[in-house]
Amino acid sequence: MDNLILEDQLSTLSLDPRSQAFAMKMDEQYPSLRSEFHLPEGIYFCGNSLGLQPKSLQAYVTEELRIWATHAINGHFSRAGNRAWANIDLLVVPQLAKIVGSKEKEVIAMGSLTSNLHFLMASFYRPNVNGRYKIIIEGKAFPSDHYAIESQIQHHGIDPEKGLVTIDPTGPSYGLTTEQIFRAIDQHADETAILFLSGVQFYTGQLFEMEKITRYAQNCGMIVGWDLAHAVGNVELKLSEWNVDFAVWCSYKYLNSGPGAIAGLFVNERYDGQLRLAGWWGHDRETRFEMINKFKPMPGASGYQLSNPSVIDVISLYSSLEIYGKTDMATLTNRSNLLTRYLKKLLLDLPSYSEIFHIITPELSGSQLSLYFRNGKMQNVFDRLKDHKITVDARRPDVIRVAPTALYNTFEELRLFVEVLGNILEKILNVATIQS
Repeated sequence: MDNLILEDQLSTLSLDPRSQAFAMKMDEQYPSLRSEFHLPEGIYFCGNSLGLQPKSLQAYVTEELRIWATHAINGHFSRAGNRAWANIDLLVVPQLAKIVGSKEKEVIAMGSLTSNLHFLMASFYRPNVNGRYKIIIEGKAFPSDHYAIESQIQHHGIDPEKGLVTIDPTGPSYGLTTEQIFRAIDQHADETAILFLSGVQFYTGQLFEMEKITRYAQNCGMIVGWDLAHAVGNVELKLSEWNVDFAVWCSYKYLNSGPGAIAGLFVNERYDGQLRLAGWWGHDRETRFEMINKFKPMPGASGYQLSNPSVIDVISLYSSLEIYGKTDMATLTNRSNLLTRYLKKLLLDLPSYSEIFHIITPELSGSQLSLYFRNGKMQNVFDRLKDHKITVDARRPDVIRVAPTALYNTFEELRLFVEVLGNILEKILNVATIQS
């Protein structure tokens, strides 16, 4: 659909896509919300690692510091509704539910991604029930996911060599096809307890077919979980409709809540009453402060909370989610796809691109293209882009990730980036020609 939209714009506007006029016309027709953010100097394409700071954040944080200074402990109940600290976790739930496509009772902001994964594995990983003990992950999963899953298997006294199944790309491809994933599921169907994959792969930017994969694995008797670190706020999600079992995410990337800020999780409502690790913030809200030593969990994802969340963390996330409230994920996903397709077209039109780099991101992706540079040229290119105040992400030794984020990046920024990159590549090739 987005390729068709882009091609239609190319023909309708009758402008060279490499021209400033074309890029600015696209920005006019598909505007961003960049005025809501503080913008660093130059061009920033690293929203997949750390999102930008919302302009409203400082005022929100200052207000909470004022309440602390003037009300101290009474800040827990000094305001009505969800701005009172005792209810602060609920402040972000409605918008989070919209972003991940779930019911409000199925999501909560808490902890960090990896700690949340461990908490949910304590509930969902019950090895040797019905003879199932294996966990299937990507061979190139984000290292923290790999560590967490492997340690969970070891924690239950199982050798990871037997309990951990990894799916690796085959041939020259860096991605995993849905058929490859299905084959791994089929091969280990009778022994696998959990399939745990990333919604968007951090290294390649590949978007997995989450609905199809979830349904296929569940039909084989598996519980399905997703790491949505690079998917939440980036692509349209429908976790409830897709019947996903559980999911975890961080919020400092596309959700722009600040470095190391509070994360989130989703638990399908059918698991109400599931055994879980317990903490006082997961206890019934009405009797929590009565300090009764009989755990009465709140229904839904709220019952998985352990400790009271950082108020500053939650309010930081809230400042970004307010911006998401000015649009919707379908609109953002469409703009993201247009930006990414436009970037790809410009890159492929570079006369020298195939001699120095190739794109390893599959066709189905989030707002990211990963460029693999040949013959050790990545660092040189990365350093020269930095000299031009263009911020991208280096995955050493050979890959640069470029993430045009729908909320604040523009078509004109992409045009300028490719123009600068083309000049850099031309100089590299000229040097190589002279040296040879």
